[in-house]
Amino acid sequence: MEKVVRVGISLDPGLLTRFDDLIKGEGYTNRSEAIRDLIRRRLAERDVEEGNSEVVGTITMVYDHHSGDVTDRLLHLQHHHLDVITVSSHLHVDERLCMEAVLVRGRYGEVRALFNEIKSLKGVLKADLSVTPLSLRI
Repeated sequence: MEKVVRVGISLDPGLLTRFDDLIKGEGYTNRSEAIRDLIRRRLAERDVEEGNSEVVGTITMVYDHHSGDVTDRLLHLQHHHLDVITVSSHLHVDERLCMEAVLVRGRYGEVRALFNEIKSLKGVLKADLSVTPLSLRI
């Protein structure tokens, strides 16, 4: 394990109480690990915001497969983004609705562009993107 450096911070008592309650509720055993985790997450978020970070994640979508050619267009998009899409899974929600979960890996800008194409298709009722930057390993 790498050597750690001890640092000190000053907090208002009310803020410290709320933080202690938060970390206790989330299962942290000490403040140091909680603070390290917050710093790692914020640095990873910044990497993603800059758009060039390597990420892994999921694009989930719910769509009405009776709505025009949405199914064909989704398949077309997936076949043209083989460099980003690693796996796709399909669920029949009911007679009209389908859900797909697509696992992705690539530069955030490429993943976000694919997500934007998917969510803008007519017939896609809801789409969500969740990514984890690989820089989180810090």
